Amino acid sequence: MFSDDMTESEAYFIVNLISGIGPVRAKRLRERFGSLDRALVSRGADLRSVEGIGPELVEKLVSWKETTDFEKERKWADELGLSIVTPADATYPASLSEIYDPPLALYIKGTVPETWPRGVAVVGSRETSHYGLETAKKLGYQLAYAGVPVISGLARGIDTAAHLGALAAKGTTWAVLGCGLDKMYPPENDALASKIIESGGCLISELPLGTAPDKRTFPMRNRIVSGLSFGVLVIEAGRQSGALITARQALDQGRQVFAVPGRIDNPLAQGCHQLLKDGAKLVEGVEDILAELEFLIPRESVVTPRPLPANLTGDEEKVYAAIELDETPIDSITQATGLPSGTVSSTLLRLEMRKLVKQLPGKVFVRTS
Repeated sequence: MFSDDMTESEAYFIVNLISGIGPVRAKRLRERFGSLDRALVSRGADLRSVEGIGPELVEKLVSWKETTDFEKERKWADELGLSIVTPADATYPASLSEIYDPPLALYIKGTVPETWPRGVAVVGSRETSHYGLETAKKLGYQLAYAGVPVISGLARGIDTAAHLGALAAKGTTWAVLGCGLDKMYPPENDALASKIIESGGCLISELPLGTAPDKRTFPMRNRIVSGLSFGVLVIEAGRQSGALITARQALDQGRQVFAVPGRIDNPLAQGCHQLLKDGAKLVEGVEDILAELEFLIPRESVVTPRPLPANLTGDEEKVYAAIELDETPIDSITQATGLPSGTVSSTLLRLEMRKLVKQLPGKVFVRTS
């Protein structure tokens, strides 16, 4: 399948299959030989001159045709309906090209964006409280509704809630896995993964097919989660949470870090509180994140908000538009629309029947679509 005059994209794909090389050593190979395809046809003596390439790796590079079943890997990926994107491809995320150790290959299941708008990574504890889950779902919904991709790791707890919130808003969400895309971890999120793909999002992994999740793969996954984002939002994380690793990686990558405060007696809030002490931006509502997004990224590059639902009457459009991304009291809706209170109440009832809005206790309304 791969000819002697392989492309640079093919070379990235092959090198990604050679254990022990990784992004940093691959960068040194490119600097020494000008490209990875040249490195793959170089002599052992020349390879040994590259920093970090010892005898074992030299042998792997020299014998890659015999030891790396790249054709089987490509065929397997094709059978699973996966796309493979490398730094040599135009569809590789520009934001990942900026980080110190960009993935050599991305296996993608679902829609590959032509350009990858910067999103917000939402991370937190796997074991979480009802408050944490509801906050993650709410902020995931509001970010996605505003047109901002929600990025997470498909893990239990906060990750799952953030993905669900984005799906409820019919927005974009991407899940980065710490295993090969032929596997699913955790297994109970298989249905969620399918919904992400069906909604126009995607699953992403840099790991070759057949790779099982372990303690090494999750930190690797986390740097991609933060690398794809303009900022990382941490919701409920203990002092030893893996979410704090993602936050540290975000800082190393020059990304913003956001944190949601919690109860002072909740151990799951201690990690977030420490981040706030260290200078993370306090998040009390989605506006705190969107304001920072507008400041960091030029307005023209921000994804436009989702349009209004189709087939609304004039009054329905006014009432629906008056419901903000956060919970909105009926008095505020009436004031914003200028409509009689009876008209507002009957219009809200129609929107509820169409499952476009939901009423919360206290005559407060939120969008559900």
